[in-house]
Amino acid sequence: MKPETRRVGRPPQDASQRLARAHRILDATAGLVLRWGYDKTTVEDIAKRAGVAKGTIYLHWKTREELFVALLRRERVEMITEVRRHVVDGPATLRDLLRLLALELLGRPLMRASILGDSEVLGRLTRQKWDGTAEAELGGGFQTYLGTLLKHGALRSDLSPAEHVTTFVSVLYGFLTVSPMMPAGYRPSDERLAELVADAGGNAMEATVSRTVTDPASAVTQAVTRATLEYVDAALEAARRKLRVSLGFEETDQFEEHEENKENAR
Repeated sequence: MKPETRRVGRPPQDASQRLARAHRILDATAGLVLRWGYDKTTVEDIAKRAGVAKGTIYLHWKTREELFVALLRRERVEMITEVRRHVVDGPATLRDLLRLLALELLGRPLMRASILGDSEVLGRLTRQKWDGTAEAELGGGFQTYLGTLLKHGALRSDLSPAEHVTTFVSVLYGFLTVSPMMPAGYRPSDERLAELVADAGGNAMEATVSRTVTDPASAVTQAVTRATLEYVDAALEAARRKLRVSLGFEETDQFEEHEENKENAR
């Protein structure tokens, strides 16, 4: 009896193969969107570059929009993973977090395009909102993070939690969106812009005493670093959950194994 052959486009039975194929498709999508823009990138183009049948892509995502949501969610996971890598080395204050987030957003073309509403890259997708409000973007652990900083005297107590969130989001995204509007001679480098974001956010949100604490061995610095890492871990897990949904792996361990293998390969 002949061994059964899999029909073209039929998903691999092995979950790890299916996940690897999904990432290969996302890799192809990222390259094409950055080169041609979303509106000019077709499913046929993506399939050809990924080396799969067009119908195979629809086995993973029902629409091109869902495919792109998955791509942006993967970018966010990779961004927060890189932020975490630096936070682990510590110390990590609120202003350190702002600087790292700004650097990552500026250094990742798709994330940068989504923040700036770059129609050349994202096309009509610029009119859509990804994953909801600023609170959803920061993750549910952000309020807990702010509370911990406040308890250790590292955060201004005269601002409400809502005002702290507003300040954090306004400084981070405000600086990034205003910079392209400035005359060429007034645009700082990405590294300098990230430093300006950190200074502005730190000066606006941190308690006066915490701005002068520089000893990495101090109890306050260590507590703030732990709180920052816990927040980043919570944000990373939330981002991974959303990506798992987009990749169809919310009920398996294959996704976590894949992420662990990627991290170990760094």
